[in-house]
Amino acid sequence: MTVGIDGAQRVPRPDCAEPVRFAVMKQQWRDLAYVHFAYDPAVVQALLPEGLEVDTWEGKAQVGLIPFSMRRISFPLTPPVPWLGSFPEINVRTYVLRDGVPGVWFFSLDVNRLLPAVVARLTYRLPYCWGPATNEVVGSMLSTTVSRRWPSRGADARIEVLIGEPIPEPTAFEHFLTARWGLYSSAGRGRLRYAPVDHPRWGLHRATLASLDESLFVAAGLPAPSGEPHCMWSPGVPVRIGLPRRA
Repeated sequence: MTVGIDGAQRVPRPDCAEPVRFAVMKQQWRDLAYVHFAYDPAVVQALLPEGLEVDTWEGKAQVGLIPFSMRRISFPLTPPVPWLGSFPEINVRTYVLRDGVPGVWFFSLDVNRLLPAVVARLTYRLPYCWGPATNEVVGSMLSTTVSRRWPSRGADARIEVLIGEPIPEPTAFEHFLTARWGLYSSAGRGRLRYAPVDHPRWGLHRATLASLDESLFVAAGLPAPSGEPHCMWSPGVPVRIGLPRRA
């Protein structure tokens, strides 16, 4: 059961309750891994902007390291963007609530395309970063690398995830980690924006973290992750993103 810091219990929704009617952006998320570590909620809360509260599971905040391959970005009335619209991406994120509405808060998003990183920072005010990165599946192993170069250096990661059997019926906790139907971002001057997100239910597989060498968490202001992570893998989903609005 997910419990906010206000003590209210909430049941995770595995399917989008309010599908996006008009998508301002379409994309595909492919070969995606979920690597989650438990954190003290107070530690995560201290890094969130005013107006957001950390969403917890059984008293713990969850911070995810999420590598995947972005594919076929498109906009209304346009075909998918060639080359610039496909790239590896590595996110560090957590889960939040505002007035009871759940969503994702990103600490960082690393990609190997400079122009999309700059545009996303200017338009969505998301903390995109740029540097060499890869994400590929060979056999049953997902291998990911990133070496940040902009807007600062000194953060990188090498991740190997061993892909296991399909999960016939994800648990409520696994829905909590994956079924998030919106993202929050800063709108400047202390304001927040919310963008709805719509996609089919995830097809999830068991996974094992084979190796991890990273400094993305510390670069985000978090303590280095510790303990046994919860890991999953998915072949991916098509995604529709709605028009951001003031939260």
